Amino acid sequence: MMEKNEYSRELEYLYSKSLVLESVSEFHPVLWFHWLDAIAHIDYTLSVSGYSFESPRSLMAGEYMRWRIDEEKKGDRPLFKPFINWLKENHSGVYGKMPALWQGIYSNDDPAQYRSFRIVLDPAVTKPIPAHVFHAMIDDFFQKDLLKSIYQGASLSTLFESFKAENL
Repeated sequence: MMEKNEYSRELEYLYSKSLVLESVSEFHPVLWFHWLDAIAHIDYTLSVSGYSFESPRSLMAGEYMRWRIDEEKKGDRPLFKPFINWLKENHSGVYGKMPALWQGIYSNDDPAQYRSFRIVLDPAVTKPIPAHVFHAMIDDFFQKDLLKSIYQGASLSTLFESFKAENL
């Protein structure tokens, strides 16, 4: 059996997390979609780094990632990127507490992006993202304060609804 590399260990760390104490059906639907989407991008990036592009795990994740491209365009979901930039300009304290991945991917001023479903923090850098960076990303998304804020009627979801009302 092949020895586990640092990326597969981070993937195991991701899957050691649980939302069992949360009521995900009560999360704000747009914030929940983008939360889960970020987790899926972390999973995919770790899978292709920890295993191979052609492993069943990576192939299944890739199928999900292709499906979510159309899903991201539905309803209020396209408002997420402008919302993150609005937070940056108008609520810098809230923005500063957002997961770093959201700040990077959705900020108009950051080169980070999803490329071929993988997380790319800086397109000019060809070296892989160090595994410990994924550990920090995972911890960001499972912060209790973040999870509490994405419930419908909670702080982040209320800000999203205010943003939506101002921009529609």
